[in-house]
Amino acid sequence: MSNEANATKAGVIGATAGSAGAVGTVAAAGTVTGLSATGITSGLAAVGSVVGGGMAAGLAITAAIPVVAGVAAYGIFKWVKK
Repeated sequence: MSNEANATKAGVIGATAGSAGAVGTVAAAGTVTGLSATGITSGLAAVGSVVGGGMAAGLAITAAIPVVAGVAAYGIFKWVKK
């Protein structure tokens, strides 16, 4: 397998881990824990309050986590294999 294919796999694994972490954070951060409607909205609001925002800011942060994790894993793999 080529280095590029392995780097892509590393990026996918990083994004998957980032997604799991984001969902876990939202589920645990709210006033109501879990993935019910109340748990998700309070979790997103709690995540958003870290930057002084609300639920929309929490959604933006939570959506960015898998992207950042995937790009970081891809870049780190490419850097290590260089």
